[in-house]
Amino acid sequence: MKKILFWLFGSLAVLYMAVVLVVPTMIDKKYNTTANQPPYHASEAANTLYSSLNFIADLHCDALLWKRDLTFRHDFGHVDLPRMREACMSLQVFSIVTKTPKNMNFQSNGDDTDNITPLMVVQGRWPQAWWSLKHRVLSQCRQLKKFSVKSDGKFRVIESADDLVLFDSLRQNEEGVTAGLLAIEGAHCLEGQLDNLDDFYEAGVRMIGLTHFFDNELGGSAHGIEKGGLTDFGKRAVERMEELGIIIDLAHASPKLFADVMAMVKRPVVVSHTGVKGTCNNIRNLSDEQLRQVAARGGLVGIALFNGATCGSDAKAQARAIAHAVDVAGVDHVALGSDWDGAVKAHYDVTGLPMLVDELLRLGFTEGDIRKIMGENVKAFMRRNLPGS
Repeated sequence: MKKILFWLFGSLAVLYMAVVLVVPTMIDKKYNTTANQPPYHASEAANTLYSSLNFIADLHCDALLWKRDLTFRHDFGHVDLPRMREACMSLQVFSIVTKTPKNMNFQSNGDDTDNITPLMVVQGRWPQAWWSLKHRVLSQCRQLKKFSVKSDGKFRVIESADDLVLFDSLRQNEEGVTAGLLAIEGAHCLEGQLDNLDDFYEAGVRMIGLTHFFDNELGGSAHGIEKGGLTDFGKRAVERMEELGIIIDLAHASPKLFADVMAMVKRPVVVSHTGVKGTCNNIRNLSDEQLRQVAARGGLVGIALFNGATCGSDAKAQARAIAHAVDVAGVDHVALGSDWDGAVKAHYDVTGLPMLVDELLRLGFTEGDIRKIMGENVKAFMRRNLPGS
């Protein structure tokens, strides 16, 4: 009997190891697709301008979810450190996903199912991350910092305004250096405990989206069932986030939640990855009034780079959304928020950004405005709103 149990246990262990080695990449390739493969082609004017940009930044990607070693270049997915360096990406915000509902859609989702639990299991994450949303956050935070160590100084994790200033100075003298900032997509990972905000802050998180695809303890999602406003717990969480210096992200917020937050916050907010109703009228996108409210408080809107946000998957549709946001909110309040590696089909990966510059030039954007949109606005916002040291 002992031999049988030993053989059975050993067989299961070998089978599980095989699953961990093979299945995560299969899932990654299935969900993070690219319509066009590199190399990408843009006009000479766009390439020249792009190569002169001093700071390129993106407010949202989900690459940490997929158990991909980001220190290596991959021929699938949208973001890794070698491709970031090739794209001269200065700062990428890496957002942490902890739970998504089955049959996820824009219209209405409950919180009673979870796609991420089986993903954590087949990826071979520590069992704590199988069952705890909090530990899924901490696991992905550690993962990004391990990439930083493995990069031999070529990739930095930004946690303060001082870090950003030092990094920006370093970039001026050393080629191929890039950086990341940790964020969370959906504060359900607080698991109802405000003290977890302090744990996340200590782990390096500097931006948190209050909701994702379902209503949670803080309030309503644009894609939830009730789509309500801030709860009492949500109000306390917003207050604590502002005390800590964690940037509040209103991507995926219901209109009521958006209004409640804007009525109480003292600091600027971001909407990290969104479209605009002016070019793509759906439930996840911002109205003109919401755009004006974010701008009036000194906030920042990141335009997402996929079909569901822009009603068109190519750079032309993305540039139209950016142009509308600029017309309404002003050029100082518009940035990129790709949603790369967010289980979306992208038109191009991070190395294709010159194509977006090409479309902005065609729409008549000036060189100065393009510099702001492509990253200078993010740098200025982060220098003003990250903790000082």
